[in-house]
Amino acid sequence: MAEDLLVVKNLKKYYPITGGVLGGEVGVVKAVDDVSFTVKSGETLGLVGESGCGKSTTGRSLLRLIEPTSGEINFDGTDVMSLSTDAMRKMRRDMQIVFQDPFASLNPRHNIEKILEEPLIVHGLGSSAERKKRVQEMLEIVGLSSYHASRYPHQFSGGQRQRIGIARALMLKPKLIVADEPVSALDVSIQSQVLNLMQDLQREFGLTYLFIAHDLSVVRHISDRVGVMYLGRIVELTTSSQLYSNPLHPYTRALLSAVPSPDPDAVRERVILQGDVPSPAKPPSGCTFHTRCPHVTEECRTVRPEFADTGDGHFVACHLYKS
Repeated sequence: MAEDLLVVKNLKKYYPITGGVLGGEVGVVKAVDDVSFTVKSGETLGLVGESGCGKSTTGRSLLRLIEPTSGEINFDGTDVMSLSTDAMRKMRRDMQIVFQDPFASLNPRHNIEKILEEPLIVHGLGSSAERKKRVQEMLEIVGLSSYHASRYPHQFSGGQRQRIGIARALMLKPKLIVADEPVSALDVSIQSQVLNLMQDLQREFGLTYLFIAHDLSVVRHISDRVGVMYLGRIVELTTSSQLYSNPLHPYTRALLSAVPSPDPDAVRERVILQGDVPSPAKPPSGCTFHTRCPHVTEECRTVRPEFADTGDGHFVACHLYKS
C-alpha cells in the first residue's frame, strides 16, 4: 500500500477586503475554506470545480507560492508551514508546478536552454556541461528535439510550450507536481497528447500529481481519485470510477450531467442549477451549496454538513448521507 506523500488538513486562504475612511479590513474573501485531503505516493488526485472555487489557490498554497492563512501541510514527513524561506526554496526541489498558460510562464527573453537550466542553477546542481546535457535529455523525454534548446518561446505552438513547461518542472526530479489546469489553454486535439505524455512520465519517473482542472472528462482520463470543490470547500472525494458511476453530492451530479456524451443516442437527465454562485466574500450559512441545491432542507440552511466517509473511502459533505 502506497504511503501518503502529501497530507493537507484544514487549509484556509482568506484575502482581506479593505474599505472605509481609514482603509481598514471590513471583511474577507474565503478563497479556500477548511480543505483537507491526502495524496498517496505515485497517484494522481484530480481537483475539479467551477472557475473561482479555489482549486488553483489550493494548489499554489501547497507550494507556498501563495501564503496560506492557516492549516497543516505535511509533505514527505516535513511540516511545510513551519519552513523558513530558504528551507522552503530547498523543499521545492521535490515540489514543482506546471502553470495553466504556457506562454505567460516562460520568459520570452530567454531561450529554452536558459529556461530549463535555471532551476538547476538556482539549486546549484551540476556543471555547465552537465546542465546542457540534462536540458537536451529532458527535451527528448517530453517529445521535443535537442536542437529546440536554442529557440525562444514565441517560436513554439501552445502544445510545445506546455511540453517545455513540463520539462522545466521535471528538471529537478521532483516527487510531486501540481498541474494547474495544464491543458485548458490547449486545443482539444493537443490535450490528449499532453495528458498521455504526463501519464508516461508518471510511470517512468514515479511521479505524484495533484491535477487541477474544470473539465471532468479530462480529469477522468488521468486521475485515480477526484475531489470536487465548490466555493472554497471540497464537497466530494472518491475514486475516479466511483465518482462517475455513483456521484453522491447534488453539485457533482450537476457537473457530470453537463459533460458531453460521445454517444449521440444516449439519453441523460440534465441537471440545471438555479441561481448564481454566491460570493466567496459572503458565503451562505450552513451548506454553501444550499442556495442552488434541488434537495435543500432547513437543516442545510443552518448547519454545515460534515465531510464524512460514506463507505469505501467515498467522502461527501451533504446532509442526505448521514450514517
